[in-house]
Amino acid sequence: MGTQTDAKFVWQEDFEIGVETIDKEHKRLFQIINKLFAFKEEDKNSQWACQEGVKFFKAHAVRHFEDEEAYMASIDYDGLEKHRQIHKSFRENTLPALERELNETDYAPDAVNHFLGVCAGWLIGHTLTEDLSITGKNSGKREKLLAGDELTATKKVIIQLVFDMFHLESHLISDVYGGEKFGHGFYYRLVYEIPQEEKRQEIFLIFEEKLLINTVGRIMGLQSNKLDTMLTHAARFTARQFVGRIMKQFPELEPYELTEENILSYDQFQEAFEKDDLQISLLFDTGAGYFSYCVVAPQVAQDDIAPAIGVENAMAEVEKYLMERDAQDAGEHKPKVLIVDDSATIRESMKQLLSEDYDVALAESGVAAIRTITLDEPDLVLLDYEMPVCDGKQTLEMLRSDEAFADTPVIFLTGKRETQSMIEVMPLKPEGYLLKSLKPMEIKKEIDAFFERKNA
Repeated sequence: MGTQTDAKFVWQEDFEIGVETIDKEHKRLFQIINKLFAFKEEDKNSQWACQEGVKFFKAHAVRHFEDEEAYMASIDYDGLEKHRQIHKSFRENTLPALERELNETDYAPDAVNHFLGVCAGWLIGHTLTEDLSITGKNSGKREKLLAGDELTATKKVIIQLVFDMFHLESHLISDVYGGEKFGHGFYYRLVYEIPQEEKRQEIFLIFEEKLLINTVGRIMGLQSNKLDTMLTHAARFTARQFVGRIMKQFPELEPYELTEENILSYDQFQEAFEKDDLQISLLFDTGAGYFSYCVVAPQVAQDDIAPAIGVENAMAEVEKYLMERDAQDAGEHKPKVLIVDDSATIRESMKQLLSEDYDVALAESGVAAIRTITLDEPDLVLLDYEMPVCDGKQTLEMLRSDEAFADTPVIFLTGKRETQSMIEVMPLKPEGYLLKSLKPMEIKKEIDAFFERKNA
């Protein structure tokens, strides 16, 4: 389980919408959250203090919602009804469920972390998306300015929204992200449906953990360098509102309702990530970490990928996720090997050969290999020399053109040994060559020998 650290919710000028009464209540809600952070750390009278703090927070939240809705009505804000529904859901569903959990567990630390994480994440996401739209301080007033197809519009919305929320300049790395593994990644799945029409969309948000720490964690004042329970809950609710804000830009998506939420392991993500149904698959670099936004429209519902998260099991699922993640991190770290080959047969046979001793990743093309190496640099790349479109030599040239990967070890996989080809790639500093015609155990022996030399 992730270690909890002291937290202090940091109020920033970015949260101010320019309406005195609303800004004042926002600050007050932040202050109450900070009080609850402090109460949680106290040994004496912690439960009583938390009980009183929760009541205080709820009372102020309800009053704030009323004041905010009254202001929106006074200016004829066209998003009032939608905003009112968001307030109602939090007031009548989320808060009561969290309160029940606190009471049923006698204010156990995990339940308090769940309450604080959800409230903090909801406040961050709601303040930086819906509330700032009231006075046009974020992309909410740009809906009619969007031009082009859905993919182009989605890119613009995401880049603007990340800047509005966190003042990070996002750069699109690829609009064909293929599900490559992030180094320390957080894989989050949201399912939206129009039940009466049997329409369904699955949205995947994949974050480098450090991006969540540098954004949501920074606002919460957390000093941890990894996800913990409170930050995970806060990240969930911030991400949900991030997606909701994106969907709001497209009128055809407004009827969709959130019906399921999952936190996935990478293997579960791979299982759920169906390339044939991909509508949008974007990969961004924010400078503070990578993230991907993917939309899938499956023909058949993908059930039993992972337990659906609800208020009643959120604590258990987040704890389970963090424990499994920490156990994996604490275990023996296998060397990472990336296999790049356009043949699925070659990729799978090599994976079976090496997976017992190595952490194996696969890429089907040179471009996919560059994405994989960028997101999770391997200890060795086994690179097919004879790939179409972008062959092994071109792939290695791209890799060596980036100073960060100038020394990434690469061994070519080749169907035949050609002296001239070897001479041409010598300036790119490959570690060597392996003939695909070698017996499997001879290939394995060569790779083992490479790591023995490297570790000597």
